[in-house]
Amino acid sequence: MRRGRAALAVTIATGALLAVSAPAQAAAAPPVTAAGAVLLDGTTGTELFSKDADTKRQMASTTKIMTFITVTTSPGIDLNRTVPIQQEYLDYVVREGASTAHLKAGATPTVRQLLYGLMLPSGCDAAYALADAFGSGATTQARTADFVAKMNAKAKALGMTNTVYDSFDGISPTGNNLTTPRDLAKLTKYAMTGTTFKSVVKTASYSSGGTSTDATWKNSNLLLQPSPTGYAYPGAIGVKTGTGTAAGKCLVFSVTRNGKTVIGVLLNDEERYADSMALSDWALGSATGSKAAVQRSNTDPIPDVLD
Repeated sequence: MRRGRAALAVTIATGALLAVSAPAQAAAAPPVTAAGAVLLDGTTGTELFSKDADTKRQMASTTKIMTFITVTTSPGIDLNRTVPIQQEYLDYVVREGASTAHLKAGATPTVRQLLYGLMLPSGCDAAYALADAFGSGATTQARTADFVAKMNAKAKALGMTNTVYDSFDGISPTGNNLTTPRDLAKLTKYAMTGTTFKSVVKTASYSSGGTSTDATWKNSNLLLQPSPTGYAYPGAIGVKTGTGTAAGKCLVFSVTRNGKTVIGVLLNDEERYADSMALSDWALGSATGSKAAVQRSNTDPIPDVLD
C-alpha cells in the first residue's frame, strides 16, 4: 500500500479538492491503481470518474452485496427467522480456505444475524447458510443453485447487463463470476436505499450472539475501523471488501460528507484504501481527520489482509 502515496499526499497538501457538483472546475481526479473503477454521486447516480468501467472482472466477496439483496428482497422476508447451521457450511469454508464468520454447527442464528456475519467478517459460511435457506429444491446443491439463479435474475432486473454470478459468495467454481465497476456501482446505489443494508454495512462491529466462536464480528472494511487498526475515515458508511487470486483486492465504498454522498467501486486494486480515500476527498472535499487518514496511509500502512 505504499506505491503512489507521495503523489497523493502532494495532491491533498495543495488543496486539489472539489465538490461533487463540479469536479472538472477544480482538478482532474487523482490516479488510481485499480484495473477498473467508477465513482458515482450517491444521490443522483451521476458518474464522476471512471476507469475501464465496462470490462468484466471477477469480483470476489463483493458478490455478497447481491447475496444480501437477494435474501432481503425475498417475498415475505422475516429477519427473525432462524437458520440451522450445518456442518457442511463449515467444511466448505475450510475446504476453500475462505473468509468465515466462524459459525457453530448446530447454532440457529436469525437471518438478521447471518446478514451481519455475511457482510462484516465476509463469512462464506453465512453466505452458504443463507443460500441454502432461501433457495428452492430438494437438496442443498439444488437450493444453492436456485439461489444463484435468483441472484442472476435480480441482476437482470436491475439492468446489470455485464454481470453474471456462478457463486453465492464470490468463490467462483467456473471463473464466470463476473461484473463491471459500473454494474457493481449500480447495484450498490440500489442497495443503499434499503435501511437494513445501509445499517449493516456501516457497522464496525456486531455481537455474534453466541452463534459463532467469535464473540464479535468486525467489519473487514478498514475505512470503518478505528485507529490504529483501521483508517477511521470521516464519513465512511460502507460497503464491502473482496479479495481473491483472480479478482485481486476489491473495494466497494460509500462516503457521506458535507451533505453529499459518493459510491465507488475499485476492482483489482492493490491500493484500494488509499485510492478510495483520494477519490472521496477529491469529490467531497476534506474534513477534520480526512487528510490525516490519507497521510497516515502513506507513512504507516495498515495491514490489508481481512478480505
